Amino acid sequence: MASHSDTLVVFFGATAGANGGKLGSDEREIILLVWQIVDLHEKKVGKLQRRLVKPDTLELTDQSKEETGLSVDDLYKAEPLDKVLQQFQQSVSAELKALGRSSYTLCVDGPLIIRQALHPEASKKNLVLPECFYSFVDVRKEFHTCCPNAGQVQDLTLPSMLEYVCIPELPLSEQVMGLKEVRSMVLLSLHILAEPYNHRFSCFEAVKYKLESGACSKTEPVDSETVIRARGLPWQSSDQDIARFFKGLNIAKGGVALCLNAQGRRNGEALVRFINQEHRDLALERHKHHMGSRYIEVYKATGEEFLKIAGGTSNEVAQFLSKENQVIIRMRGLPFTASPQDVLNFLGADSPVTDASDGLLFVKYPDGRPTGDAFVLFSCEEYALNALKKHKQILGKRYIELFRSTAAEVQQVLNRYMSTPLISTLPSSSMVPMPVLATPPYLTTGSTRDCVRLRGLPYTAAIEDILEFMGEHTIDIKPHGVHMVLNQQGRPSGDAFIQMRSADRAFMVAQKCHKKMMKDRYVEVFQCSTEEMSFVLMGGTLNRSGLSPPPCKLPCLAPPAYAAFPSPAMLSEAALYQPPLLATPRTPQPPHSPHPTHTLAYYPPQHHPAQFYMNMNMNYTAYYPSPPVSPSTMSYFASPPGSVALAAQQPHAQGHVASPMMPQHGALVRMQGLPYNAGVKDILSFFQGYQYSPEDYSSMVQMSQGQTRSLIQPKEWLCL
Repeated sequence: MASHSDTLVVFFGATAGANGGKLGSDEREIILLVWQIVDLHEKKVGKLQRRLVKPDTLELTDQSKEETGLSVDDLYKAEPLDKVLQQFQQSVSAELKALGRSSYTLCVDGPLIIRQALHPEASKKNLVLPECFYSFVDVRKEFHTCCPNAGQVQDLTLPSMLEYVCIPELPLSEQVMGLKEVRSMVLLSLHILAEPYNHRFSCFEAVKYKLESGACSKTEPVDSETVIRARGLPWQSSDQDIARFFKGLNIAKGGVALCLNAQGRRNGEALVRFINQEHRDLALERHKHHMGSRYIEVYKATGEEFLKIAGGTSNEVAQFLSKENQVIIRMRGLPFTASPQDVLNFLGADSPVTDASDGLLFVKYPDGRPTGDAFVLFSCEEYALNALKKHKQILGKRYIELFRSTAAEVQQVLNRYMSTPLISTLPSSSMVPMPVLATPPYLTTGSTRDCVRLRGLPYTAAIEDILEFMGEHTIDIKPHGVHMVLNQQGRPSGDAFIQMRSADRAFMVAQKCHKKMMKDRYVEVFQCSTEEMSFVLMGGTLNRSGLSPPPCKLPCLAPPAYAAFPSPAMLSEAALYQPPLLATPRTPQPPHSPHPTHTLAYYPPQHHPAQFYMNMNMNYTAYYPSPPVSPSTMSYFASPPGSVALAAQQPHAQGHVASPMMPQHGALVRMQGLPYNAGVKDILSFFQGYQYSPEDYSSMVQMSQGQTRSLIQPKEWLCL
């Protein structure tokens, strides 16, 4: 509008439900509109206009009937809201023309009729409101500016304001609802315009036409009194749908943050940030209002919660979102080899991307691998709708999903993928560190990225297949450096770790072998550290969210009362801080040895007193998910699949020294597939025929996740 000072249109409305301070809180439709023009220059008033509005649902609450004096029969012959609004425009325009004025501003008693009733109802009925309903003045705030000693704005009422300036009550003939309120506001406005106040209406309030997109930094202060949490949203709802639900209230720039679940999909919740506390409080009044057929719960939230979802630190994201008033579309399921040009060709000429390839943002893991997600910017709604028509069309050999997205979702997705390390550190625990099994001498932990991880191996792949896959880089593998990862059922997981002689060699392998084919599958290869490798081999689960440590189920492997398991009191200080156990590989044997020992991998007992005392935070099965089958210095041959062997203790001729890796008295045998009702006697019967004395054995059976383990101390060592 050209000016807000020519004319005021004093405006009032009532609904078929709650009115007064609760107007609009129950989603009831408008049934009454009353208005009157006030010429601010000439101090003249126009004709008082009153219109009944026919709601879609002809129902009135008892409270509404009593307050308005209306009945269903009165509304039956009335015009619907869109027709009444047309009459309003025509009437006001005609009077303005007669007064020689060109512009006007609405004046209301509180913002509820505009923000909580008219805009929400027009949005639900897809009505386009005239421009005048996007700007107004609140007579209470104007009066407070003029008479600050009259009380707080929220405590002011029309009767109290009239009493403060000594205006007498209206006659009984004007006590009809609507007429009374409009006449009171007109008298009050004329009074503060005159001497001695000479007030000028200046506290103009605006209703935003649309949601403004934008980025939010994690360092940006967010007032907790401006944030709400909306719950129960349809999963396909966008930020525009949420803005439409809160139509009439001003949402801060980039203030809608859709929450995602662990799989990166929307979970039906959103955090919404408003421009001030007043709008947040009005939003809370829309608790259990409807979006389509679903009711939406609205609760208070905090600024920290909003920043956790919507805040970001990436310069790349900030630059991508710096283009304002863009429509954001999320693409999911892209081929990992897709290039920006492939995406542009897929979208086509009818949906041009803003700034071509600069309007694309590919989501990647911290190591640079693509996730298959991308965000695209479009300059207008038409282009975005054209792009959404390509939902589930094929690019390469994959169908692509397209969804509306938000700036906050861009931040959230990028934070989830880019801020997560390859393997996160174990969570801190308030528990006292418990002793764990000693680290095998061949594996040291460290942050040097001298290892590679192979992911996506065929389940039938063996060591020989990995060595063939590595090709010329095989010579750079450390002795005992190939580690196959098995799941808790003892089956191949499709992963393997390989220790290289240096970080440079590991980087070279990751570059040259990444996505190289092994049998009928391509294998992903990327660089990692020994520390990361040991976390996985000890039983942790590595996924997109980082490392999930094994659950706490078995506090120890065996009761300390057994002779083979020392009590905690016997543990040295060094034993308290040992890394978790990895299975020890077989000892390399020189070819000229006259008495070669067995070359199968085994789990030898060690002299350290903490050998079998388990960490309280770990499950037993997690310590043996992956017996590392490693190449020896002589040849690269794997042990038989699924075998757990004990090296046979052969009698040594006089003068010959036994291998230092030879098992001592007492060793662990792992037995899988035992019947669940098997007992100690059944296990001893299974070993019948081998030499041992009844007084020389102890047996312990533990059941965990369908696996049975037995500790035997036989006199003759055997291979299983």
